[in-house]
Amino acid sequence: MGERVLRLERLRIEGSRKLYGELTVHGAKNSTLPILAASLLCKSEAVLHNCPALSDVDTAVRILRTLGCRVRRERDVLAIDSSQLCDDEIPENLMREMRSSIVFLGAVVSRLGKARLSFPGGCELGPRPIDLHLTALRKMGLSIREDHGCLECTVPGRLKGCPISLSFPSVGATENVMLAAACAEGTTVLSNAAREPEICDLADFLNACGARISGAGGSVIVIEGVESLGGCEHWVIPDRIVAATYLAAAAITGGELLLQHLDCSHLPLVLPAFEESGCLLKSEGDQLWVKAPERLRPVKSVRTMPYPGFPTDAQAPVMAVTSLADGTSVFVENIFESRYKHVGELLRLGANIKVEGRVAVVEGVPGLSGAPVMAPDLRGGAALLLAGLAAEGTTLLTGVHHLDRGYEAIEERLSSVGAVIHREFLPDSAE
Repeated sequence: MGERVLRLERLRIEGSRKLYGELTVHGAKNSTLPILAASLLCKSEAVLHNCPALSDVDTAVRILRTLGCRVRRERDVLAIDSSQLCDDEIPENLMREMRSSIVFLGAVVSRLGKARLSFPGGCELGPRPIDLHLTALRKMGLSIREDHGCLECTVPGRLKGCPISLSFPSVGATENVMLAAACAEGTTVLSNAAREPEICDLADFLNACGARISGAGGSVIVIEGVESLGGCEHWVIPDRIVAATYLAAAAITGGELLLQHLDCSHLPLVLPAFEESGCLLKSEGDQLWVKAPERLRPVKSVRTMPYPGFPTDAQAPVMAVTSLADGTSVFVENIFESRYKHVGELLRLGANIKVEGRVAVVEGVPGLSGAPVMAPDLRGGAALLLAGLAAEGTTLLTGVHHLDRGYEAIEERLSSVGAVIHREFLPDSAE
């Protein structure tokens, strides 16, 4: 399978338009990807509903097909048949397309007893080492040999359950251990596990397939290994970061939106930040209404932390909102070292932001002005799109492929509530 050709595109955003209407939050990217990896453990068909049409999901599907699975998509439903799983090698070009591709390791070695893959790619957010994954899997009996950027992994017989304590509550490492341990011999007790809602969603899927996992959502997860898993039908949870981005779109444009199909309990520190900025929020069931004030207030302090702390993925969109607040907001990024790459581009639009190490100080300005900007990564791209919605004049946003990794048809959805955004295809030399 050859390299996928990256189409050069940009979004033309005509700003200064308030957003009004309803938006539906699509399924969570960060749930869909590990659940697709988990489908490798199933001896019969798994059917997943609410799967978003994202480039990262497309990459995961291509990985599954490369390994010998049959995958069908109909609208937001994916059906995966892994009964003919036969290949243990994930091609380098697919590994490079997304960082979370490493989550396939635990499932492949559990099912086939071996795997060959390269180091993953994705957004460049600074060191995000996979050492936690490899150390945990080695404790379970996996032999890993590094060879010129490739990982040769083998295990004699089945993986062995054991106590594992993560030095950091890594989401990816937690998922990999859960996948490896679900069909391992014996019981795995995972301490300092990640507590994100996506971890609970993965556990729910695995348990519906016959796994025995308890404690997901807490810091200790117990996985009792079973002989094998069957299939199931599962609904992926809503994407909490997409919900946060839509909230930010209403806030930054001074608009009013009704968000459908989201879980407010998944946004414990995000919703208070929008309330602090002056937004009115009302929730009922799986709906959330947001109305922005005439002038946003600052959000005094945003500190990204593992869940249930403020999510690092929401930092950039909320920073875009605070760039127009009447006062000073302070951000402290505790998860990734290189998560302020969007700041330089926001400055081009007229924002006033100073960064020193992990701290960013945002002095709100009365208005932003459209300019050509480039998305440095997925969430940074969302921040620039939001800023463009509020800026006077035209913003030309390149690097759109980053947005397509995590937001389904973002320009169409925002256009449906009053934004003026057009996707343009560029000649090869334009970007």
